[in-house]
Order: sequence, then structure tokens, then C-alpha cells
Amino acid sequence: MQKVKLGIIGFGVQGGAYANLINEGKVPNMEIGAICDIDPDKEKRAKEQFPDVPFYQDYKEMIESSYVDAIVTCVPHYLHPEMGIEALSQDVHALLEKPAGVYTKQVKEINDYAITKPDLTYAIMFNQRTNQLYQKVKQLIDDGEIGALRRTNWIITTWWRPQGYYDQGSWRATWDGEGGGVLVNQAPHQIDLFQWICGMPKKVYTKAQYGYQRDIVVEDDVTTLLDYGNGATGVFVTCTHDVLGTDRLEILGDKGKIVVDDSKKVTVKRLHRPEKEMSDTMSMQEIGKLIQGGDTDQIYEEEVIEFNSAWGSQHATVLENFAANILDGTPLIAPGTDGIHGVELANAMHLSSWLGKEVSLPVDEEAYLEELNKRREEEKQGIY
Repeated sequence: MQKVKLGIIGFGVQGGAYANLINEGKVPNMEIGAICDIDPDKEKRAKEQFPDVPFYQDYKEMIESSYVDAIVTCVPHYLHPEMGIEALSQDVHALLEKPAGVYTKQVKEINDYAITKPDLTYAIMFNQRTNQLYQKVKQLIDDGEIGALRRTNWIITTWWRPQGYYDQGSWRATWDGEGGGVLVNQAPHQIDLFQWICGMPKKVYTKAQYGYQRDIVVEDDVTTLLDYGNGATGVFVTCTHDVLGTDRLEILGDKGKIVVDDSKKVTVKRLHRPEKEMSDTMSMQEIGKLIQGGDTDQIYEEEVIEFNSAWGSQHATVLENFAANILDGTPLIAPGTDGIHGVELANAMHLSSWLGKEVSLPVDEEAYLEELNKRREEEKQGIY
């Protein structure tokens, strides 16, 4: 095999973008094997743009054809796990769009099934993991550059979406169509990065507002308190109604601090001595000088690292990495099994908000699914 033949399931915005990336040669080890969509308009567009590419209305028929080695799921979130399982069952490699699913129970099904297919590649489109900035931050944390974590704080409110965005389709921003709002559509990238870099919390307490600033039934504003179980805490804030949004990540350790601004600049402050040692040994005279604006060079050193925006190349990088794993075993940037962590964290945030209390992780799968299905049914009945 020289190139991986990719079957694109769903020829909307994302599926079309992947097709263009491949067609433009930006994924050198991949070609379009086939395209699938149930919408006649999408079929017409696909045949106009890619007349030589086979088109299917049934994804199972596409998977069973000889035209594809792998698939990518550019469809509503509930369908990701079942389509992935179908592909793997036919010895076809699977790349899931984020999130891996809507609830952990269904994600566990594909994770467990993937274990029975060790020779197949199963990955997830966490394109932000290719961002050198966040790779650097993770490396700093993993290498103990700022010591043991004490507090994390991510304000990511740059997901502004006007009402017209939600009015594009009846499935958008619904419990039955998407399975939630900002936590399952826009913020999964940051939720994944947050746990990838800082680890999973033990408990969360969430205040979420539903249809707060948009005419939708799902959450458009979320504030979560995280408890890591060892005294360290965190805060995660996101929304879709802030046209002047903020993207700022702060990670405080006992030996320093990392601040990320706008996903472009990393400021690292490394203490010369751990904070506890400073507290135990500094005289009041030394403390007074520091408080009054003394020489901070004696306290810490500062490093500022600027990164160029990686937007536009990230998805192509994940596609290329996915194909490389199939072709020669190159390690995956984002193994499919990693997708469950972000889903579980989002599930816990939802459940905490619904129940009005702190929720422990691992999340109670049955309690979450019961509450989710209740909202799906109420939505169908027009109770909202």
C-alpha cells in the first residue's frame, strides 16, 4: 500500500474540508477512496467536485466496498462509535471526529471492540494535540519544570456563535441531535488538552446555563470547579456568546507558573526555590523587600516563547499521522482510546449541573444516561 484510501462519511463542512486537503496534496500519504452522505444535495456537490470518486448513500456499503482502507466520521456525535465499530468489524481502519461519542458507555463499546482488532488503526481527530505550543506545555509539566500542580485555570470563551449558526439545521444545539452544546461541540478540544496536560480531576462541580444567550435548549455558558483529589483545584470556563472572548490558560505549580495567552504565547516563570522552602526560610526583611517590588530575579527566572498559529495545518497533520500509522506503524498523536477522557469529563460537567451537586469521576454512566435521555424525550415532546 502506497497511500491510504480514505472513505469520508458525511460531506458537510468538515468532510468537505478533509476532501479538499487530500485533493490539494496536503496529506501526501492519503487519497480519497469514496464519499458517503444521505443528502442528495451533498451527493450532487461531491460528484461535481470529485467526479472520479465513488459515492455512496449507505456508509455500510462504502465500508464493504473495495474502495476504502479507512474511514473518517464527519457525522452527528451519536453516530461516531457505531460507525467506528462497523468499520473495524470489516477490517477497515477508523478515525473518529471529536468527540468520540456523546456518553462514555457508547465510547467504551468501541474502545473495547478496538482491543479485539489490534492490527487495525483506531484514532481520533484531536488536531490541537499537533499544536507545538500545547506539546511544549505538556512537556514542561511532564518534566516537572513547575513542580507539583496546585491550581489550573482555563478561560476559553472564544467560541462565539451567533443565532444564525444554530438556525442552520434542526439537529444543531439539541440533546437528540448533538447531545449537548458548547461542551460537546466547540470545547472538546480544550477539554481534551486540559486533561491531557494536567490530568483528570477526581470531582467536578458545574454551573451551566441552558439557552442563556441563545434560543437553544442546550448549554451555552459553563463554569466548572475541578478537584484533583490532592488539594489541587482548577476552573474551566467556556461559552458561545462572548464576541470579545478570552483564551487564557494558567497552571500554577509549587516551583513556578505557566501562562498561555491566545494559544500563541507561553510565559514560564520558574522559581529558584520551591514555594514551601521560600515560605519556611525567608526572613520578614526579605519578604518585605519582595512585597515592595524588590529584585524578582532573585526569586524566579522568566521565559517567553512565541508560537505561530497552526490553524489550517493541524487537521492535515492528524490525517497524515493516521495514514502513517496504518502504513508503517508511526505512533499515533491521538489514539482513539484517548477520546473517552474528554467525553467523561464533559459528562461529569453536565451531570453535576443537572443534579446541582458535586460529581465524582469515574462518572456514574447510568445516572448520566438517564438524565440525558430524559432531556431527549422532553425535547421531542416540545416541553422546553
